Amino acid sequence: MNIKTIKLATLATISAMALTGCVTDPNTGEKRISNAAIGGLGGALGGYLLGDLIGGKNSRTEEIVGAGIGAVAGAGVGYYMDEQEKKLRERTAGTGIDVERQGDQLVLNMPGDVTFDYNSALVKSQFRSALDNVASTLAEYPSTYIDVYGHTDSTGSDSYNQGLSERRASSVADYLGGRGIQRARMATRGYGETQLKCSPERGEADYQCNRRVEIRIAPVTQADVNSAR
Repeated sequence: MNIKTIKLATLATISAMALTGCVTDPNTGEKRISNAAIGGLGGALGGYLLGDLIGGKNSRTEEIVGAGIGAVAGAGVGYYMDEQEKKLRERTAGTGIDVERQGDQLVLNMPGDVTFDYNSALVKSQFRSALDNVASTLAEYPSTYIDVYGHTDSTGSDSYNQGLSERRASSVADYLGGRGIQRARMATRGYGETQLKCSPERGEADYQCNRRVEIRIAPVTQADVNSAR
């Protein structure tokens, strides 16, 4: 079976599970995928959409353990991430940060127009209180890896966009580091314009959608620690 066939089969499985796993949020009335279905999706994906941690899991785990950060026991991972998700949603409400659940991982999507001025990698002063709330939550739940991804739209040259995406990812990580988050937990990567979220880009809304920084939060499990030893 070739890679394309595997991807198509995986996406078909995801679609079927998503359709059968929808529930209505009692607070908003909106349809969403249930936590049980999300967990199932994580297993079906097998890491295909979530991807590997930046720099490899074993080396990252060794650094985290060396920094004195413990792991989450297998049975407690879901609850640990549930509680972290709840606090992140509460503390980032109304800031422009979108909190997305992917299996046992969380992804914070921060639009570029909210986080940075145009063509700048300096975090906006008015956005710093939102990042302070993110940092305080990450500090409360230290048994996690934190990957920071930078993305741009397709305007400008490939090389310039790549550099800008890297600078923006580093800027967010540096800010979190300045708020007490251990560097051993964090890694950064810039993707430039290679992973457009809104494509094709037909207007300013699409460009803004693609100018973003994402923070992926993954649990450090006891299995990770055992594997790294």
